[in-house]
Amino acid sequence: MDNQEPLLRMVDIEKSFPGVRALKKVNFTVNYGEVHALVGENGAGKSTLMKCLIGIYKPNGGEICFENKKIENYTTAEALDFGISMIHQELSPVLYRPIMENLWLGREPLNKFGLVDHQKMYEKSLEVLKEIDLQEDPRTLMVNLSVAKMQMVEIAKAISYNAKLIIMDEPSSALTEHEEKKLFEIIHRLKNKGTSIIYISHRLQEIVSICDRVTVFRDGENVGTEEISKLTLDQIIAMMIGRPMTEMYPKVKAELGDVLLDVRHLSHRKFFRNISFQVRAGEVLGISGLVGAGRTQLIETIFGMRPKSEGEIYVRGKKVEINTPQEAIGLGMGFLTEDRRATGVFAVLGVDTNIAIPNYDRFLNSLKLVDQRAVDQGCADFVNKIQIKTPSLKQAIQHLSGGNQQKVLLARWLMTEPDILFLDEPTRGIDVGAKAEIYKLISALANQGKSIIMVSSELPEILGMADRILVMHEGRMTGIIENTAEVTQDLIMHYATGTVDDFADMELMGEVHG
Repeated sequence: MDNQEPLLRMVDIEKSFPGVRALKKVNFTVNYGEVHALVGENGAGKSTLMKCLIGIYKPNGGEICFENKKIENYTTAEALDFGISMIHQELSPVLYRPIMENLWLGREPLNKFGLVDHQKMYEKSLEVLKEIDLQEDPRTLMVNLSVAKMQMVEIAKAISYNAKLIIMDEPSSALTEHEEKKLFEIIHRLKNKGTSIIYISHRLQEIVSICDRVTVFRDGENVGTEEISKLTLDQIIAMMIGRPMTEMYPKVKAELGDVLLDVRHLSHRKFFRNISFQVRAGEVLGISGLVGAGRTQLIETIFGMRPKSEGEIYVRGKKVEINTPQEAIGLGMGFLTEDRRATGVFAVLGVDTNIAIPNYDRFLNSLKLVDQRAVDQGCADFVNKIQIKTPSLKQAIQHLSGGNQQKVLLARWLMTEPDILFLDEPTRGIDVGAKAEIYKLISALANQGKSIIMVSSELPEILGMADRILVMHEGRMTGIIENTAEVTQDLIMHYATGTVDDFADMELMGEVHG
């Protein structure tokens, strides 16, 4: 690179919150035109450092130099003026406004009368969306987009600033393999234009494929920066967690029991049609497919969140009609949703409330009042059982790491004592150590005789944890893969893209339904 000085230097950065020293004299540099990975377990300090850089937090010590100039006491708007933009991990779109208003919020193009020029905004939005190959009408309301498409809109917004440095915090966490490829193409184009990127991700495989250097954080400290080519995945993981990573996917085949859930010819008028499958006690059924395949809508329909147009559902051999989530819970079902911020956590409420919220009826005393002591004891039992790291039961869940938030939501559903548990992207946006803990918990639940239905966009996760894999493409089931021991990611992708008829190696399939 021509420039000897780095684009960004952060020297001895410190940041503390009440009772927590989040950053401890952190040093961090980014060169011109490089993709620099920033990795570490949840709570390691990565996002805190980036929020200091973007102007959300004011560091307690240290200095920041950008383009060889010291910058300090600045706002997020001033950071954008410097040429620094950020795609945040937790999406916060204005849901009931169009894509184009979300893209240009606070910087809307004006006409000669000083009023918003909606036609110009529309045209500029088309250009930006075309750049990331997102074929959506800019007038579409954000609420009508999938999480993945909302993420792509955030990426488009960051690019629209023409920033010199873009911070991408878990940009691929909601994307499937197909959309990841688009993202990586965008990153390569930006890099070729000289834009620098800080790439934060828990998906280490993608870091190896697109990044030049990696900095590893642990407990608020920089424990090392190295060229990606000089490190193995195992070495990166060991730096992150301070110990070697052993078995990533601890799934062992549980003894299968009776059929707990039997879905027959289920259809939704808009999202999917004619889906049939069974799940037995002790089984993990993986559901794979690209975004838009109808995976989430399928399990939401079974759980009573959406109305079915056709089909039958049997629970423990008995035909049931499920019109509300409350009815599903009453039948022994639980549902961990895809987007924990939007549809999972109550951010400002404590860990205890977040766990107990669907369970208060079991803590009523003889006067039909909530027995808070019983609630606290029940929540404490689950905090200990699944090792949720929190200073207290009253801690607001928004202050926990992503992995611990996910554990709280799992505790919520486990307290309902479900026999059938739906997990929609259970490890989205959490670090490798927390993922391993979630996988152990899933395996333990299967061994207890629970039926687990797991939607995941991460093919290694599906292959590592599922006993069988149901694959969907554009609202239809293209097959159920029975023999997962020998299945490859390529085979699943052929089913997910609807090209399985062109795939020759069919003997791996075992029994195929569809």
